[in-house]
Amino acid sequence: MEWRETAATTKRAAFAGEPYWGRPAASFGDPAAEVLVVGLAPAAHGANRTGRMFTGDRSGDWLYAALHRAGFANQPTSAHAGDGLELRGVRITASVHCAPPANRPTPAEREACGAWLDRELALLVPQLRSVLALGSLAWDAALAAARRGGWIVPRPKPRFGHGATAELLTPAGHPVTLVGSYHVSQQNTFTGKLTEAMLDEVVARL
Repeated sequence: MEWRETAATTKRAAFAGEPYWGRPAASFGDPAAEVLVVGLAPAAHGANRTGRMFTGDRSGDWLYAALHRAGFANQPTSAHAGDGLELRGVRITASVHCAPPANRPTPAEREACGAWLDRELALLVPQLRSVLALGSLAWDAALAAARRGGWIVPRPKPRFGHGATAELLTPAGHPVTLVGSYHVSQQNTFTGKLTEAMLDEVVARL
């Protein structure tokens, strides 16, 4: 929390004249979604600035463009909370809702925010068919939330990897597919570890 507020006060020079949201970033998208995207945490100068998940940074550029190509979003860009972006059939959340230092949430932060992911799954479970985990931490968070919710999760724990899948069962016996993807961070997209084609391929599975 302290880092989140500090980042909103000590602004990046490019955004010095803008107001920052500087608070926890809520989930975004269709409240009756069949697909849930789980990210890591709000970026210090992305969602922490704009107030909307994956909005105002390069990660969001990649994610929303891919969702648009797949028909989940009405536009390919996400610049600010009032830009008209709408999602159809998909909802976006994160394992942590406050911007952490160096984009590395502590175990305590992940534990503190776990209840919010639990609630997202509980609200979506009647129609949920798939979950996209962006990165290994989101993969682990999704599996942990499913277990806490009484879902049947394979053991040993399914291993994360780009394109990895795991079949989960809700308490009612409804199957939900967990799909893994490398995170859409610049560290991955600038180096070519994650390409548009790779991202499109996993989004198509949803």
